[in-house]
Amino acid sequence: MVRLCFIFTQLKSGIVLSKIFKSKTVCGTNYPLSICFIVVNEFCERFSYYGMKAVLTLYFVQYLHWDKDLSTAVYHAFSSLCYFTPIMGAIIADSWLGKFRTIIYLSIVYVIGHVVKSVGAIPTVGSSDMHIALSMIGLIMIAFGTGGIKPCVAAFGGDQFEEEHGKERQKFFSVFYMSINAGSLMSTIITPILRSDVQCFGGDCYALAFGVPAALMVVALVVFIGGSGMYKRNPPQGNVLLEVCKCIGYAISKRWKRSKHEEKKKHWLDWAEDKYSKRLIQEIKMVLRVLVLYIPLPMFWALFDQQMLNALMILIFVPIFDLIIYPLFGCCKINGGGDSIAVTKMEDVLANNIHVAWQLPQYVLMTAGEVMFSITGLEFSYSQSPANMKSVLQAGWLLTVAFGNIIVLIVAEGAGLEQWIEFLLFAGLLLAVFVIFSIMAHFYTYVNPEELDKVYLDDSKYAARDGKKRRPSDSLQMNKPDKSTKL
Repeated sequence: MVRLCFIFTQLKSGIVLSKIFKSKTVCGTNYPLSICFIVVNEFCERFSYYGMKAVLTLYFVQYLHWDKDLSTAVYHAFSSLCYFTPIMGAIIADSWLGKFRTIIYLSIVYVIGHVVKSVGAIPTVGSSDMHIALSMIGLIMIAFGTGGIKPCVAAFGGDQFEEEHGKERQKFFSVFYMSINAGSLMSTIITPILRSDVQCFGGDCYALAFGVPAALMVVALVVFIGGSGMYKRNPPQGNVLLEVCKCIGYAISKRWKRSKHEEKKKHWLDWAEDKYSKRLIQEIKMVLRVLVLYIPLPMFWALFDQQMLNALMILIFVPIFDLIIYPLFGCCKINGGGDSIAVTKMEDVLANNIHVAWQLPQYVLMTAGEVMFSITGLEFSYSQSPANMKSVLQAGWLLTVAFGNIIVLIVAEGAGLEQWIEFLLFAGLLLAVFVIFSIMAHFYTYVNPEELDKVYLDDSKYAARDGKKRRPSDSLQMNKPDKSTKL
């Protein structure tokens, strides 16, 4: 019954919207109309997520009566889970359901999690143990929902563009990131007001503060389904991750067992050529090269995520960079942001001894760094991944945030350093990462994933090699970055 309703809703919305919107682009430009639904969906989803998180710690302390240590630990555990679950969503999307259906199904889980969390905040529902149980179940469902759809929505938005519209796709990721911060900014202002200014059940109204984000998530789901008749959908291509793991394992095993007389290979993955297709091997090389490039990046988030809210400045900076900085200088470095953050001076001072305005230059520099870092990372992860692993590489990018949070927990909770020493340590480590990443980025060569279709026309389904003779130019073209890239 649920599946029939889902199909009916899709068909109905698709038919209605196809009549209303005859053009498939925005005002005759190269921007597909479908991205409007994706951007609005992202805004509502981020409002839902950050609105709930804005009062979560207070809910633990004041409503569930947990101590601050337990509240902080659960809060960080929830945040980390939200950035580890993207791997699950990416695997489901790229290997089984496809991005569209993965977003739909996990958004339903997301909505249910919000509802359960809101019900757990109603004092008349059961005992305190019931409130704790409902809260934990709701948070786990929210973590799987928000994390599962996170890599899919960004990649699905990129899928809407034709390959010749690469510049428009880059602009889309900027607008997409602005919608994230717009939702974050509005929700972190509104939901605390709802909690404190509205009284219900004889106290602060946490049920309303959690209920409004739940309603916004319902809106996000409805809006996304509303555009179903306009989306460009790339079907999943089987259990890609399993094939990837088997290929890597076979290549390692074959290389380990090779005899001294066997001819050396240019790359260790080439040892799998006798069993796996060259296309699959080439795609794995592409993904591994990008993932290796991401290894030092968690340090950026380890320092950045310790600051206060900066969503407003991001909304200001993104248009400035897109309309002025990028066109003026032609390209920018991801690691430039890291260098600017590392110069902030930290020292212990008495309360109210220094005006808060002295912090603005640091926030400006950090926001500039995030704009260059985050938006470029989204676009780079999409453009440098093969078509059947777009969500997987987006999830790999999001994992850098998760590991950054883990670094903070290890240093903050385990080292026991004074705060100024801790900040100085993070800044020094990020400066070292800046140097390391600059060297890695210098030697990175860009790949055009579309060349795979031109080179491996007879090798599109990951079949084992069947002995067919291949042309001499059976390799993927790698190019130095052009002026349009920001890496």
